[in-house]
Amino acid sequence: MSITIIVEGKNDKSRLKRVVDESVQILCTFGTPSSQTLDELRKKAGDKQVYLFTDNDASGKKIRFLLRDTFPDSEQIYTRKGYAGVEGTPEDYLIQQLEKAGLEEYIIYPSPDPAFE
Repeated sequence: MSITIIVEGKNDKSRLKRVVDESVQILCTFGTPSSQTLDELRKKAGDKQVYLFTDNDASGKKIRFLLRDTFPDSEQIYTRKGYAGVEGTPEDYLIQQLEKAGLEEYIIYPSPDPAFE
C-alpha cells in the first residue's frame, strides 16, 4: 500500500519526515488551499491512501474540512490541542498517532538511548 499524508506547511512536513520512511509521500497545503491547490493535491495523491494530519486549531480544522471534501475516503490523524501544531508535536506523540492510524510499517523508530539500556 502506498500512502500520502497531507499537512499544512513545510515545517510540519520536515517534522513528519523525521519519523516516517521515505516511501511516504508528504504533501503540503501551504495554508488554506484554493480549489486549484486541492486539484493539484488530488493529482499528486493519485490512487494512494490519504491521511490528513492538520493542526488542532481553528485554521487546521478549516483546512481539514476542505480536504475531507476532496478526499472523502481519507483517514484522520490528530495532534493534541495545546501543541504548537504538527511541527511542535513531540516525536513520541507523532509516532503514537501514526500507530493509532495503523501506519507502523512506515514509522522510523528512534534508536534506544544507551543510557537506559
